Amino acid sequence: MNVGFIGIGSMGSLLIDAFISSGALDPNQITASNRTFAKAESLALKYTGLHAVKTNQDAASGCDIIFLCVKPHEYKTVIDELQLILEPQQILVSITSPVMLEQLEGCLPCKVAKVIPSITNYMHSGATLCMYGERMSDEDKAILNHLLSFISTPLAIDEQHTRIVSDLSSCGPAFMAYLLQRFIDAAVEETGIPREQATLVASAMFLGTGQLLTEGGMTPEALQARVAVPGGITAKALTLLESELAGVFNAVIHATHAKYQEDLDRVAEALYGKEVNGP
Repeated sequence: MNVGFIGIGSMGSLLIDAFISSGALDPNQITASNRTFAKAESLALKYTGLHAVKTNQDAASGCDIIFLCVKPHEYKTVIDELQLILEPQQILVSITSPVMLEQLEGCLPCKVAKVIPSITNYMHSGATLCMYGERMSDEDKAILNHLLSFISTPLAIDEQHTRIVSDLSSCGPAFMAYLLQRFIDAAVEETGIPREQATLVASAMFLGTGQLLTEGGMTPEALQARVAVPGGITAKALTLLESELAGVFNAVIHATHAKYQEDLDRVAEALYGKEVNGP
């Protein structure tokens, strides 16, 4: 299998790192292009055998699967470059949530899928959210899922739920890391505990909590009930958190969905023109 990557920014390079470190792909199976060619060259130096190329067409040509890892405003340019060289048997995988499968299938002659990776995939963990175009056969889906299974748990989702599931899977690590950071900051400020020690303890706690909620089979509610003895210290603190955080995550979801709608509109305008979305 030969795999192309168009765009090797934060998430594109993370996927390459994860696929190689997990043994899913050898460097010589990967071809990569980037708007700044020096970045592709640097990746080729890091992974001997990886092919750095100067054009997106060269990154896609002859590859079985092509991961398209560019920002929404770059899609029109890249699609225009690819639509004349992609072949029906190739699979193009977009990792950009506001670009819809229907839009890609309308512009390109190949098979199309969309996946939403997560930074947790770097540790060969977490989920990859998978959506498949109409041209994807069961065999095609199995091939893509097998590749993704080296670095994640592939989960098929309905495209209409892209944003909220992405909030939980892809944005969630940053949200939870922010809460943990604030917890650590408060511990240092209030008690003088060395930051390094507080970070080590809190991070180990976070890892164990994740294992309890997955391998341990606990729900978030059950875990709280096991830790918080009625009338105890944890219960008192949870009551405070419930009061102080009321509505916070609703507001977070409203913010991410509003930005997502902006991106949807911009992609549609770039692909089809302003008349699609009105004046």
